[in-house]
Amino acid sequence: MTDPLVPELAIVIVNYNTRGYLERCLASLETHRGEITTDVLVIDNASRDGSHLRAVAAHPSARLIENPGNIYLSPAWNQGIRETKAPYVLLLNPDAEWLHGTLADYVAVARANPKAGIIGPAIRNPDGSMYPSGRPLPDVIDAVGHAFLSPFVPANRFTRRYHMEGWDRTTERVVDWVSGACMLIPRAALDEVGLFDEGFPLYAEELDMATRLRSAGWSVLFTPKVEVIHAIGVSTGRSRRMSRMHSASIFRYYRKHRAGGWRKVTVPFAWAALTVRAELDWLKGRFVR
Repeated sequence: MTDPLVPELAIVIVNYNTRGYLERCLASLETHRGEITTDVLVIDNASRDGSHLRAVAAHPSARLIENPGNIYLSPAWNQGIRETKAPYVLLLNPDAEWLHGTLADYVAVARANPKAGIIGPAIRNPDGSMYPSGRPLPDVIDAVGHAFLSPFVPANRFTRRYHMEGWDRTTERVVDWVSGACMLIPRAALDEVGLFDEGFPLYAEELDMATRLRSAGWSVLFTPKVEVIHAIGVSTGRSRRMSRMHSASIFRYYRKHRAGGWRKVTVPFAWAALTVRAELDWLKGRFVR
């Protein structure tokens, strides 16, 4: 029996210097709520631009927790999960806006698929093109090919395979993982496998959670019944430090989940490759800018 005093959906948004994006995010949630009760929680990681104060003042239905420093993403998500009680938790980036469907539609998909541990929506880039959320975990060859070629040759065969070229993402499908920009997770799944691994403070946390859930018998589901627009990287930017943090998180994921058995010998090579990849990605960003 459900408690009428507990909202049906908790929405946790971790904010850091997102300017007007957070306010647009909150406005889109109100517009696309549908017939469902929600608890919207903004956790601000010591923003200096005042974005969190302006946004929550404009949307007083949202609650605000202000951290004294930037604790990054996974720790703040865990903080938000602990601060809420709803049976479903939506983890949403502040630079995302709801586009099609409602929050009620999203929860309906979760209820119709009770063994889905993560449900990810269709995600569009700001120009309207489809972002390739919902992917397989690549084998070593595809991972290396994608890592080194995609910054310079986006249409290479490794990236095409990793992005599941040929699937237009208009159909519901079980996948290995979905983008962390927008993830709906039943609290029952988190109760079983635990909260986010804070050893992934930023990047790869969704990979780790999806892998742990799948190992415990849950599935990861992509659904086109709801869509969001995601600006990507508003809080993090494309600094050298962020590129290195991304590679460090991917390396930690590889060592934790993919480097068993004979693959242990590949660990130092993986670290070297990801270190080089971080530098190349940063240099490409400087060139583009």
